[in-house]
Amino acid sequence: MLLQAQHVDIATIALRLGHESIKTTSIDQHADNKLKQEAIDRTAPLGTPPGRYHPPDTLLAILESLTTKWVVGGSSLPP
Repeated sequence: MLLQAQHVDIATIALRLGHESIKTTSIDQHADNKLKQEAIDRTAPLGTPPGRYHPPDTLLAILESLTTKWVVGGSSLPP
């Protein structure tokens, strides 16, 4: 979904996900986000609280520093 927001072609997204066909990517594209989240929550390992992972601020700072090294003049990250 994030790649679509950046106007990345559906064929490129399919290749990155390893899909054999764009039809598979299209199915994922139209799937309900609430249903996907419920499925993810059901597959959590025992003893793991349900919900999304929230990384600590230090990890976010490290990732942000890596991102800013690659973004030059508005260009995107390398593949």
